Formats: sequence, C-alpha cells, structure tokens
Amino acid sequence: MALPADQLRQVLSQSLSPDVTTRQNAERALLSSQTSQGHALTVLRLVSSNDAADGPVRQSAAVHFKNMVKKGWAPDPDDEDAKKFLVPSSDRDMIKNNLVELMCTVPPQIQAQCSESISLIAAHDFPQKWDNLLPDLISRFGNPNWAVVNGVLLTANSIFKRFRYVQRSDALYADILYVLQRVQEPLTQLFTTITQQLDAHANNIQELTARLEALRSINRIFYSLNYQDLPEYFEDHMKEWMVGFAKLLEYKNPILVDNDEELTPGPIDNVQVSVVQNLNLYGNKDEEPFLPYLPQFTTLVWNLLMTVTPHTKHDALATISIRFLSSLIGKLMHRKLFEEMGTLREIVGRIVIPNLTLREIDQERFEDDPAEFILSDMESSDTESRRKCTQELLRAMCRQFEVETTSICAEHVNQMLGQFAADKSKWEMKDVAIHLMLGVAIRAESAQFGVSQVNDGINIMDFFSTHVYTELQETDMKVRPMLKATSIKFVSIFRNQFSKEQFCGLLPLLIAHLGSPDVVVHTYAASAIEKMLTSKVDGPNNTKVAKVSGADLKPFLGNLFNALFTIVENWDLNENEYVMKCIMRSLNVAKDDLLDVVSIVLEKLTSALGVVAKNPKNPQYNHFLFESIAVLIRAVCSKDSAHTSAFEHFLFPPFQTILQMDVVEFTPYVFQLLAQILEFRPEGAGLGDGYTSLFPPLLTPTLWERKSNVPALSRLIVAYLGKGAKDIVPHLMGILGVFQKLVSSKANEQFAFDLLRAIVMYMPQEAFMPRMKDIFQILLMKLQHGKTPKFVGLVTHFFALFIGKFGSQGYLDQLNQIQPGLGLMLLGQVWIPRLQSASPTRLEAKTQVVGLTKLLCETPALLADTNGQQIWSQILASAVKIVISPDSHLTGVTDDDNDNDAEIGYDASFSLLHFAKRPAVDAFPEVQDAGAALAKSMQTICASHPGVFAPLIQQGLSVDPKLSSGFQSLCQKSGVHLA
Repeated sequence: MALPADQLRQVLSQSLSPDVTTRQNAERALLSSQTSQGHALTVLRLVSSNDAADGPVRQSAAVHFKNMVKKGWAPDPDDEDAKKFLVPSSDRDMIKNNLVELMCTVPPQIQAQCSESISLIAAHDFPQKWDNLLPDLISRFGNPNWAVVNGVLLTANSIFKRFRYVQRSDALYADILYVLQRVQEPLTQLFTTITQQLDAHANNIQELTARLEALRSINRIFYSLNYQDLPEYFEDHMKEWMVGFAKLLEYKNPILVDNDEELTPGPIDNVQVSVVQNLNLYGNKDEEPFLPYLPQFTTLVWNLLMTVTPHTKHDALATISIRFLSSLIGKLMHRKLFEEMGTLREIVGRIVIPNLTLREIDQERFEDDPAEFILSDMESSDTESRRKCTQELLRAMCRQFEVETTSICAEHVNQMLGQFAADKSKWEMKDVAIHLMLGVAIRAESAQFGVSQVNDGINIMDFFSTHVYTELQETDMKVRPMLKATSIKFVSIFRNQFSKEQFCGLLPLLIAHLGSPDVVVHTYAASAIEKMLTSKVDGPNNTKVAKVSGADLKPFLGNLFNALFTIVENWDLNENEYVMKCIMRSLNVAKDDLLDVVSIVLEKLTSALGVVAKNPKNPQYNHFLFESIAVLIRAVCSKDSAHTSAFEHFLFPPFQTILQMDVVEFTPYVFQLLAQILEFRPEGAGLGDGYTSLFPPLLTPTLWERKSNVPALSRLIVAYLGKGAKDIVPHLMGILGVFQKLVSSKANEQFAFDLLRAIVMYMPQEAFMPRMKDIFQILLMKLQHGKTPKFVGLVTHFFALFIGKFGSQGYLDQLNQIQPGLGLMLLGQVWIPRLQSASPTRLEAKTQVVGLTKLLCETPALLADTNGQQIWSQILASAVKIVISPDSHLTGVTDDDNDNDAEIGYDASFSLLHFAKRPAVDAFPEVQDAGAALAKSMQTICASHPGVFAPLIQQGLSVDPKLSSGFQSLCQKSGVHLA
C-alpha cells in the first residue's frame, strides 16, 4: 500500500539516519510500497516541495524515484526478482506528463536526479510511448533561466547518446529521423544564438559559464545526431555550424581561465574538446561537404596544440586534438596538407616530443598513484593518454611518410641519447627516445598478440641491445626506475621479435625486476613475463605453438614463484592483478613440473584467498587467483586423480568459510572449483563425506535466486550426478524443483537442460522414469507458450539423448500417454524443422545422429501410413545432413581449446573459470563413429525388410543431390552395401 505523504516524508528522513537499524527499516518500508499505485506520484510531489527544511528529504526522494525507475520501469522479463519492483502502469502517463516540468523547477542537485530518471524512462519508452517528451524539452530552449536550458540540454544529450555505438538498423534510423525532424532546426538556431551572445557577455563569468556549458551539451547532441550518417539538414546548414566551431576554437577570455588550477578543465577547455570531437567525427567520415573547411580547422587545432599546457586539465583537449591530426595525416587524400618536410619536422618537434615527455604529474603518479599511471601507460590499457595518442600520431605519419618520419625521429633519438650519455641525470631524454622508437617502429600490432610487423628502416634488436638492455642489467632498483619501466615495456611490446633463447636470457633480469620496490616496475615485469609466456611461433602444418615451453621455464620456476608471491604477500601493497595473472600463466606453462611445488603454491594461494575474502576489492585479481587454483587442480589431478584428496584438504576450509560468510563475489568461483575437484575424483571413490554433507544446502532456493550463481551451481549439481548419482537419489525431487525453476526462465533454460541430461545419463533409471511424464509435460508447456529457436534446440537435443539411452519406443510411450500421436507430431512439426534450419555441432551432433538412427530403426509406427513414412524419410535426410556436413565436426567432438589464446578475465554477469571448464562428455562413448553406425543400421534394416526401406531412403535423399552423393560416400567408407 502507498504511504501517505507525511509518513513517506518521515520514512525518507529515516533512510538518511546514521543508525543502521533505522536506515534498514526505512529502506524496507520504501521497498514494500514502491509497487503500490500512487506511490511514485507521492514521491514526486515530495521532490517538488518548496519547503527549505525538506532539502535532504527532497534529495532522498529524487534518488529513491530514480532507483525505482532504474529497477522497475522495464525489468528483465526473465528476472523474477525485478518484477517485484514494477512501476504500476496506472502511474506511468502521469509521471511522463509531469517529469520534464518538475526537472525545470528544482535545484541543480535534484535536477540531475530527475534528468537521469527521464533518460532511464526514455531508453525504453522514447519515442514510441513518449511522443510529448521532445516537444517538452525543445519548448524550453528559449527559457530565460539558464539552469532550465542546461537541464533540458543535458537530458536531451543523455537520451540521444544511444544513437552512438549501436548497430545500424531500420528501427534506429527511424528513431534518428524522428528526432532530427523535431530538433535539428531549433538546435541550430540555439547554437548560433548562444555563440553570437558570447561577446556581449565578455565580462560576466556567470553568464559566460552558463552559455559555454550549454554549447558543450549542444555539441555533444550534434555528435550523437551525426554519428551514424551526415543528416541532410546539417549538410545544408554546414556553414552555420562550422563558423560557430571556428569561433569556439579561437575563443579566449582570461576571466574564465584559472592559472592556478592544474587538474580540472575550464569551461572553454570543455567546449573546445566537444568541438574537436565533432571535427574528428567528420574527418573520419571523409564527408565531402566538410572537406573545404579542413585546412582552416587543421590550422586551428594545430594552434590549440601549441597553447595547451602540460597540466592534467588539458589532457582531454590535447588527446582529442592529436587524434584529429592523426585521422587526417594517415590518409592519402589529405597528404598535401602535411607533405612539406618542414611541416613534418614541426609536428615531431612541437607536438610529438612535448607530448611524449614525462611531466611532473606523471612522475608523481608513478610514485604515489601507480595504479593510475599503469592504467594510462600500459600497452594493453584502453585509457587514452597523451603518450598513447602521440604514438598513434607517429604511426599515422609513417603510413604516408614513413621514410621522412623515421629520418626526423632518428635525428631526435640520437640527439637525446647523446644528451643522456653525457649526463645520466637527463634520463628523461632517453625515456622520450625509447617512446619515439615505439611510435615509429611498429607497423601492425594487437594488444593480445603484440607486434606483428615492424618498420623496415629500424633495427629493433640493435636498438634494444645498445640502449634498452643496459637499463635492464642495472641491478640497483633505485636507479632510474621510470626508465626501467619503459625498458620493460619495450620488451613486452616487441615480445614477438625476441627468439626463445633471447627471452630465456632476459627472464632472470625480468624476475630481478619483480623485486623492485616500485609498483609500476614490478607490475610491468610481471606483465612482460605473462605476455612472453603466451607468445607463439610457427609450428608444423600451419599451426602456432608456444614459444616458451614448460621445459624452458623449469629452471627459473623457483625464483619466479618466490618473487611473485613476495609481492602477493606484501599486504602493504594493493592487490595486483598483473602479478596474479603472471602466476596463473606461469602455472599453466609449467603444468608438467608442478608436483614438486604444488603444496607450497597451493598454501600461498589459499592464504591470499583468505585475505581477499574478507574484503573483495579487485575483481580481476580475484578472478586470476581462482584461475590459478584451477590451473593447479587441472595440472596435478589430470595426471593422478588420487591428488584430489589433498586439494579437498587444503581448499574445503576456506571454501566453507566463503560459503558461510556468503561472500557473493566468490561463491560462483567456489562452486566451479568444487565441481572441478569432484570431476577429478577417482572412479568408484564415491562422493566422500565432505561432498555428501555439502549437497543438501546446494538446493536451497535462495542460492538459485542469484543469477551469478546459476551457471556454477548447475555445473556442480551435474558433477555430483556424474560421480555419485546413486547417493543423491533421495534428493531427486529437490533437483527437479531446481530444473522446473530454471526452465521457466529464458536466461537459465540451458542450465535446466544440463541438469536434465545429467539425470538421464547418470541416475538409475528406476529413480527418475516415474517422473518422466511430468518432465515431458513441463517441456511441452514451455514449447507451447515460450517456443524460441534456442529452446527448440535444447529440447530436441534432450529428445535425441533420451532415445539414444532408452530407445524410440520409450520416447513415443512417454509422449503418447500425454496425448495420442504426440510423439510423431513433435517430430514433424518441431524436431525435423529445427534440424532443417540449423544443424547441431560436435557432441550434440553425435547425440542427434545416435538418437535419429534409433528412431529410424526401432519405430515401426512410422511405417504405418504415408505421413509416418514421409517423417521417416525426413529423419534420414536430417541425420545424413548432419553426418556429411563439415560444420558438424562429428569426428572432432571436443572444441579446440588454446589456453594461451583465450581471453581470460572477470565478467560482471558470470565469470567462467577457463581452467576449470567442464570437459565435454560424450553421452555415447560406445559409438565410435556415429556416421558409420547410421550406415550399418540402414544396411541391417534394409536386409531384414527387403523392398520396404529402399524407396523411403531414395525419397528422403532425393530432396538434395548432396545428400544422396554424401550418403553413398558414407556407405562406401563404412563398407556398407544396401540391398
């Protein structure tokens, strides 16, 4: 029931209480009433209150309303929990009709919450279900209150952002057209008007700041509306926008510049960034109407770069401006703008080198905020920095002017290295020289696989041995640490250019740098080693093989693990994901040599696990920690399953602690590792006491309500069924209850079928057969009301498995007792159409062929009439299609799995542990070749029923000549002759 206004005001006030109990009671009261009709409207009335004393309550109400919208406006239909927060449909029109007006009348802090609420609703309802939103916003473009104008512009910007970075579609273009028809003209007029007003208010900081803020939002809206294609209106009105952009790039006003501010950009900086982003967008599109303006804007952006300071506040302006120049200089069509040697020298001398040079802020970050430094500097980081953008500029220059750029940079490199040689305190010069080389030497690279092509005019190995190697040989870790980090980065980036022998020579030096007290240095060392261990060389038959083998790594293992775990066990340092990833990768490469160190490594990993479980902070670190444990389990137990008892002894105590403390971030990992150990238990050993006592709590409904738990928990239940199905027969009803819950959700139906297939494969037949009618009814209900291609694939896979295990008559009997003739009807209307539209692959393909073969050979009902005979022919055609299709991979039943190439890391929805993945299980290992078994079965039934099946075979295969010729080849290969 909705709370009365006075009571709601009191509850919202209590939700701000410092007392935990009071606050939690208030939050529960809000939660219980938020789906009540009228509650949202009462909240908005409180938000609109003008009582000054209500300030904190109004803010709390605005946040509460935003959260209601976020959870309850358009909840995931598969998320049962989300449906509890549904905003009543009776309130929705009233909310939408009043929200824009409310946003325009509240203070700025509350306005921000209202604006976000509008954007959240618009993401679902706009434009189809909210056609008055845009007129409402546009009508306030001329409001005399700049807080209102900026509020509606920020909201419009937030709504239109969705036009960027999404796949093109007719629906997207329809939405963009709808918006353009209404906003393009008033937006252009507003842009022109405000740009012209800047000079009139040159001495009024408040008026200027408000207008520049509005211009920045207008520019961002312009960016969104032009992102997919250049609209006709903007093409026709290009001049107004370009004149305005030029004015903004040249705009200067000392009253808006705070020379003492080094971190936060000023209003002019922000609007200039938004202008250059638009220029960059047009420059990348090569739009013809924009080309006449290019020389002017190239000069203007160049001039901007000449004036930006090295301070952090100008980082965004510097990086986007450098990106704009890069986008032009790298294209043949703009070659004439830059081809003068003097221009290229100017770019290197006045833009490249200043933006590659270490700044005071960089040195401070290196020492005081290493995580931030690494984020902006490391090779595979997505964060844009001046250095990265500048190196991209050099690469763009090399695409058009490689010889000239290389020559100019070589002059600077030699000069700077000479300065360093004369005075070692000028190490920054050498640092810039190495970064210049990194910029011009690389022609092609990827973050995952490193440099694949280098500049022919540069001898990388000669530069390395002369200038980089010497830095790595310096044993005093306090000497030039930033230069050490750069040198290690050089090794990491050019890892593919080093031979195995060179890397093995470098490895002791990199291990030594793991002992550096500087976080950046030992992080770069760990990352370089990890990347080297994934580096590949050409192998036999056009394959790629690991450059460094376990045997190559073995002599260094002791020192490597000592150094890595010394960092892990230094509790004064933050959890270092790069170090833990290096541990994971080293364990995987050394897997054949881990038996001697397994107990000490496992002890150190469980110790680290105990520490982070108390307060999980770094999800990537945690993921690599669990992956490292998974690598150990796989490497050791795959050789000797008896070692599972040692892992249980080590890991059960911390795992039980995690489950008892309900560390939600870790429970999915624990379930996966428990499943992995259980799957490695020796055959016939049963479940053991630990696993037996753990099973009943796994069926607790609350555990399955967490989406992140479901994949791991279902995997664990499957492992239980695989190793001790007889022991958990008493829990069958609980497992089927879980199955029924999962199969009702589109998001979880695949896990429901994992459980169902495991029940059929492993449980005693007499335990589950009495329940099969109920199971089939559940599946048929879902087929009737929620049929999707994915569900049809899952259910037909299960049908094939069931027939393969228990025969076609068992399948028909189960279905026919629900409705006579249902089995054949499903074959004709569901199963065969699925196989005709999409062929299964690998083990599912094998299961289908085995099941279909039994249907063909064991189902006399199919021969009773012409309809049944037609279905028989279609079944044969489907089976042959699977067998002869190269995409089925029937002969290679497991997925190719390359641990080194896999993208391993944390995923917010569910983090699958790569090294704990369940190996593919063949439901029919006794059938070595499903295709040959099909051919031989056809031979048998043709021989036992002369003249009956030959016409049906011909009828089935005649639909496609490939089927007929493929079946003949299959028969010849299998040594089969059909009578």
